[in-house]
Amino acid sequence: MSAPVFQHTDLPDVTVGDVVVITGPEAHHALAVQRLRAGEPIEVVNGSGTRIYGVVDSASSRDLHVRVIECVEEPEASPRVVVVQAIPKGDRGERAVELLTEVGVDVVIPWQAQNCVTRWSGERGEKAHAKWDSTARESAKQSRRSWSLVVEQPSITAEVCDRVRAAQERGATVWLLHESTELQDPGIPDADEVWLIVGPEGGVSQSEVRALTQAGATPVRLGSTVFRTSSAGAVAAAVVSTLTGRWTNARARMT
Repeated sequence: MSAPVFQHTDLPDVTVGDVVVITGPEAHHALAVQRLRAGEPIEVVNGSGTRIYGVVDSASSRDLHVRVIECVEEPEASPRVVVVQAIPKGDRGERAVELLTEVGVDVVIPWQAQNCVTRWSGERGEKAHAKWDSTARESAKQSRRSWSLVVEQPSITAEVCDRVRAAQERGATVWLLHESTELQDPGIPDADEVWLIVGPEGGVSQSEVRALTQAGATPVRLGSTVFRTSSAGAVAAAVVSTLTGRWTNARARMT
């Protein structure tokens, strides 16, 4: 059984034999939920590529002391994958973030598309964004990531178009997932950065399709079936990771 993974975003520079102290909610989860005790294995990550393999040195009612056995710096996966995710209704947004985290996406940009039923504004928008961010953190631990998924602030279509245009100028591949596009082989992305744009339940409007394609996005359809907005991005990211060798290369770097 794999050792549990905990996050420590302010992880200091450490060497073998040092002791790292975990406090707050992470310590509470380790002690009250996982019931870790002295001598048990544990992993600690900082969300920026650092992974510590250690054992519980000691524990109190409020903190956990971890003795470092090994410290590894894991590089970011390549190509970098960014998903522009139209905001779904209900809890499908958190489900989308969970799946995107599990398949290894680097960045998700909540998109306030024209046909989105749910609208993020004011306090409601802040709470919704916080839920996505919290889901990404918890999913990162479950999926054993050392690099966190970054949940950016929501963007409207004009802002997404500006960012797509800038990504294109950097040489990125940008796919607009669109169910009305003719089924065809989009080819293997040959870029250091891949963007995947996922529309809402009501679909991407024609004006948005025009704006995004003019900005440099390529409409693609990856199969004969239509996915929910909460799963389409993860499926597309898995396709990209397979085509580009992103998953295979990551395993090779870690061995």
